[in-house]
Amino acid sequence: MPEPASLDASPLYDATTARRTAAHARRRAALDDRKRSFLRMVSHELRTPLNAVIGFSEILSRELYGPLGSPQYLEYARIVHDSGLKLLKLVNQIVEIARLEGHVTDLDLASEGLDEAIEDVVDQLKAEIALRQIKVTVPGAGSLPFVLADSRGLRTMLANLLQNAVSHSPVGSEVCIYAQALPGGMVEIAIADQGPGVEPEELPRLLRPFEQGGSTLTRTSEGAGLGLPIVDLLARAMGGMLRLTSHPGAGLTAQVALVEA
Repeated sequence: MPEPASLDASPLYDATTARRTAAHARRRAALDDRKRSFLRMVSHELRTPLNAVIGFSEILSRELYGPLGSPQYLEYARIVHDSGLKLLKLVNQIVEIARLEGHVTDLDLASEGLDEAIEDVVDQLKAEIALRQIKVTVPGAGSLPFVLADSRGLRTMLANLLQNAVSHSPVGSEVCIYAQALPGGMVEIAIADQGPGVEPEELPRLLRPFEQGGSTLTRTSEGAGLGLPIVDLLARAMGGMLRLTSHPGAGLTAQVALVEA
């Protein structure tokens, strides 16, 4: 007597499974669309008034339409302007975290030169670098490798890592940016600072949103602790990874591995 056909091999089972898979895909696509719509709405509704606050406070602080009178007004206008910029940065980071964790970000992977990307980021942060008198060195500059990455995402990663290194470095110290091709078709980008460092067992905590090095009573740097989690999520979305190494008194090194282009 022939063996009865298994349920898994029946045409009815295959058709039912296909319908369920298609229905699940449609629900997932609809959910992703709703997430994108929500993030667009939140981004627009928060950024629009913030841009107005930043723009008008800058006009006041520069006295473009005439003197304000009391010097205190100028000081208050500058405080409002600086606070608006910090809040806008926080909003952008929260939206980015939500996009990446919800897998609704659209990355356009292409060949990106690290020389140009690093130069752009250093130029972007030149005011903060100069304020803290940090020396940024890039060994091998001019002949750095190319990586397969999203242009904006790559610069976001580098900016977050460099800003983190600068903000945790002693005044007048050095931050070094390395890049080298690795066996297996990967490129490693490392940013090392000379800051206080952290205990190795504390490193995983730094990749969780809203966490920072040090306790809430002793940390001196500003920020919500979103820079490293964003780098971690972006690196994974591009087929790479982020690794942190540190010891107390020996600084922190952030290493991002991306696919070589």
